Amino acid sequence: MAKPVKMSNPSARSVAASSEVEGDEIGAAELTRRVADNLRALRKQRDLSLDDLAARSGVSRATLSQVETSKTNPTIAILWKISAGLGVPFAALLGEERVERLRVLRRGDAQVLRSADGKLESRPLTPAGASPQVECYELRLAPRALSRSDAHAKGTSESLTVLTGTLRLHVGDQVAELAAGDSAYFEADVAHTYENPGRVEARYLNVIVYAR
Repeated sequence: MAKPVKMSNPSARSVAASSEVEGDEIGAAELTRRVADNLRALRKQRDLSLDDLAARSGVSRATLSQVETSKTNPTIAILWKISAGLGVPFAALLGEERVERLRVLRRGDAQVLRSADGKLESRPLTPAGASPQVECYELRLAPRALSRSDAHAKGTSESLTVLTGTLRLHVGDQVAELAAGDSAYFEADVAHTYENPGRVEARYLNVIVYAR
């Protein structure tokens, strides 16, 4: 969700190739199939038509159909909207169900998410579906870059810790300036933006908690 691409070299590519979801060891094609299968299963479990999900998620019926038939690689923004519309954690669209008591996620197996402009990279730190309430990610944001996020599902919250570099966090009309070692907690059911005002790449630990 192919190896992570250096963020200093974003290129103009086709819609499918410029997806914000790319795979490490499993490959982009396999990840696209997983998303399609999971979306179809989750939608049918909830007895939702494509039109129903389009109304609930704000994603067009045509786009949902393309995602569900593996005809397009969905962006991070689209996946967030779909997961909110389904009422499931973000990772539910990415992973496969497993039953092991102990689960290990190797760095090389992580499904790396990238923004279309190549400036944000998100690597999951917990196996997909390990917890229905909590997800952990390592975020890497290019210098002088920002990444905007729409409001998540009601009750969703995030905790961010700056590992290296700096962060200017915008939550609604509030702004916080954070340095390495600083942390922030916020309710993520409003629009928010991660901004790296520094001259070097920044790394953040992002913990997302969903409402029970």
